[in-house]
Amino acid sequence: MTEPNNIEKIALVTGASRGLGAAIAEALTPEYHVVAVARTTGGLEDLDDRIQARGGKATLAPMDITNVDAMAQLCRSVHDRWGKVDLWVHTAIHGAPLTPTGHIDPKDWDKSVRINLDAVGRLIPFLTPLLGPDGHAVFFDDPHGGEKFFGSYGTTKTAQIALAQSWQAENTSIGPRVSILKPKPMPTGLRARFHPGEDRAPLTHPNDEAARMMPDITG
Repeated sequence: MTEPNNIEKIALVTGASRGLGAAIAEALTPEYHVVAVARTTGGLEDLDDRIQARGGKATLAPMDITNVDAMAQLCRSVHDRWGKVDLWVHTAIHGAPLTPTGHIDPKDWDKSVRINLDAVGRLIPFLTPLLGPDGHAVFFDDPHGGEKFFGSYGTTKTAQIALAQSWQAENTSIGPRVSILKPKPMPTGLRARFHPGEDRAPLTHPNDEAARMMPDITG
């Protein structure tokens, strides 16, 4: 069914200020009004300029996804303004420094758990009613669980995807639809942290990867 022209399609992108999140947020316009969430205000403002240049519209939400009250207020504001979210794209992530498991820094561990797992466990219940049976949630796998030196990142990212898989299995017949995609390696800040000195020329630019995955994101 074609949506009436006067009803905007709403896309919430968490982790939208840079990398794949920013590329997807930009690629979604002008088909979607993008609610862009990230902690980096400057990155969000740059994204907004690019979205406007494409003829799109964005609402910037410079927030920390680990702030439960802020996320609850954001979801309430989205409900009051639009009454729904058609698409949720989650790219926010913390990549703790690689280290032997026996030397994991407690602060890095706690931050990894808060951002990569706890925040998602809070956001899913907040967004389920906004997505409704017809909405679509998208997560991105990056399998490093069990690899040496990836104790913090690999464990919490694997747990995040396991949570998304449970949600996906539960919603097969009732919605919202949940997709888990696997991007190609990209020259992002996260990858640079894990692979310093890597030749970045062969890697796929986030804009190109966003374009490749867009049919699976919006389909």
